[in-house]
Amino acid sequence: MKTHAAIAHYDSSTLSAEALDLLRSLIAIPSVSRDETKAADLLQARIHNYGFETHREANNVWAVAPHYTEGRPTLLLNAHIDTVKPVESWTRDPFAPTIEGDRLYGLGSNDCGGGLVTLLQTFRALAATDQPYNLIYLASAEEEVSGINGIRRALPLLPPIDVAIVGEPTGMQPAVAERGLMVLDLTAHGKSGHAARQEGINAIYEAMDDLQWLRTYRFGKVSPYLGATQMTVTVIQAGTQHNVVPDECRMVVDIRTNELYDNEEVFHFIDSHTKSEAKARSFHLRSSHIPLSHPLIRRCTDMGMQPFGSPTLSDQALMPFPSFKLGPGQSSRSHAADEYICLGEMEHALCCYLQLLQGTDLRTP
Repeated sequence: MKTHAAIAHYDSSTLSAEALDLLRSLIAIPSVSRDETKAADLLQARIHNYGFETHREANNVWAVAPHYTEGRPTLLLNAHIDTVKPVESWTRDPFAPTIEGDRLYGLGSNDCGGGLVTLLQTFRALAATDQPYNLIYLASAEEEVSGINGIRRALPLLPPIDVAIVGEPTGMQPAVAERGLMVLDLTAHGKSGHAARQEGINAIYEAMDDLQWLRTYRFGKVSPYLGATQMTVTVIQAGTQHNVVPDECRMVVDIRTNELYDNEEVFHFIDSHTKSEAKARSFHLRSSHIPLSHPLIRRCTDMGMQPFGSPTLSDQALMPFPSFKLGPGQSSRSHAADEYICLGEMEHALCCYLQLLQGTDLRTP
């Protein structure tokens, strides 16, 4: 089937075949987070062979489409190179790309190799003609660990971005909002003493009021796509032995923010309502969202797609511009044993990307 007539000499079958070939090659190269060099080398060479000038920072690789023009909006197509470590319950070699029926098995096939290679072929096809926007393709590293050598190193080196599509597996439905993440370390202080004489101040008891507040407090602003901001106490550590009253109780709190709250705002609110000493490990993994009125989201809905909110974190958290996730595959397969993506999902994604982006005016009203 031919894609849009303006897509030069490329057709969907050629692009799909190239995407599949590249994905099989990538699966065969272990690229666990912080060890993506060989996979980045392969991607860079393939993009260069397609005729594009490549750029690289650490293991982040990108290309800017020809016809770049100052003053036009700029669209970023992004997906990540790295994978998690394979779990023990794999029943096949995670680094041996295997096709069975419509399924391609292999580590990273679904998260997010399918999006990585189909977005590259989309970039290649769209770059063949002048679009009403500038176009950049970025394959980023260390996404699975939010590493300092990932997209954070690359974004400052790119031209200004107006909007991004992130190729995470969403079943090719637009994830218009994504939860943020903030981890807090809370420490309740007491005074040690001998348990038999009831001496000291028990830090566990000092922490109890804070634990109860963290358990029962409900944030007022509820997102239509992400629901409420959530707090969960996930780790508690206290005490050294049975007969010593503990002088410290340490707690870890996992906080998943919606787009209606800023991480710093939530931190200061919690700090003001708890007695324990509170420290945030970072603030940079923020919730993200894109207005439903954005031209790309309107175009998605016109094509019959259904916007939704995503509970899982991605490189969107590090993007200071509007973005949304849209990619082949299903999030439920990510990080699971015997991970796979369907060939039909990749073919469908490629056609959807081209239909969505060919000639689209990205200027917001």
